Amino acid sequence: MLFESLKTHASDTVRTLACCLLGEQSFSFSEKLALVRPLADDHHAGVREWAWMALREDCTAALEHSIALLIPWTAAPSCNIRRFASELTRPRGVWCKHIRVLREQPWLGLPILLPLRSDPAKYVQLSVGNWLNDAGKDHAKWVKDLCEAWVKASYNKDTDKICKRAMRNL
Repeated sequence: MLFESLKTHASDTVRTLACCLLGEQSFSFSEKLALVRPLADDHHAGVREWAWMALREDCTAALEHSIALLIPWTAAPSCNIRRFASELTRPRGVWCKHIRVLREQPWLGLPILLPLRSDPAKYVQLSVGNWLNDAGKDHAKWVKDLCEAWVKASYNKDTDKICKRAMRNL
């Protein structure tokens, strides 16, 4: 398969094409997750961005099932993989179509967010904070209440950073 040769290419541009190609295939979301994992953990940030963007439409099509499949990704040793789970499900992604269901019901994303609420990696903290900031544009009270509960229950500097970022525009 062409994807197999593109995903390991030396050029980051070619690896981003692998992401795009994968997104257009008729594989199940579970199969696509397995195939995209090395690209989601790529050393180049651009490839990592294209990895989640390529699967976003599939993720949205069966959101609750997709979230269930992403839960183990939140416990991965790699911060790139943990961030992928958060970025893929952001309600108002920056370079992509919004996920209407998560804009209306952001609490559906809690299975992804809860395991990451005290993540030590700045890369993940920024993503989770941005996720919640997205949600706050439609559900400010929910985000404030959630962050207050997180800080109270598991206060540490990492949770504090996430919540400050989450509430920066509220």
